[in-house]
Amino acid sequence: MILSIDTSNADLICISLNIGKKKYIKRVNTKQSQSEKLLLTIEALLKKHKVNFNGLQKIKVQSVGNSFTSLRIGVLTANALAYALEIPIEAMNGEPGFSFSTGHAIAPSYESEPNINCLKGSTC
Repeated sequence: MILSIDTSNADLICISLNIGKKKYIKRVNTKQSQSEKLLLTIEALLKKHKVNFNGLQKIKVQSVGNSFTSLRIGVLTANALAYALEIPIEAMNGEPGFSFSTGHAIAPSYESEPNINCLKGSTC
């Protein structure tokens, strides 16, 4: 079973689960709340298809996109799950797959410069 995570769009979470030749997709519209909804969405999809995290064999993640924060949320979550479950992780953009046993993780790649705002009164 393969879990795929795509948070490259700031307003959408797209999770898919491949079980054999079947693919199940769950999309959730979000507006600046991906960090709160991502794991809940993954858990709901797994539960719906009577799968638990230990049944996963690989995680794929979209690692390229324009949204700095949402892309980082998806990549970080995928890396953490792969590490905790001791399963391989692979970037959807064709990067070679990695395994945490070799000490590698997927890194996000931004298609534009991040737009980071400073707090009032602080220096960036």
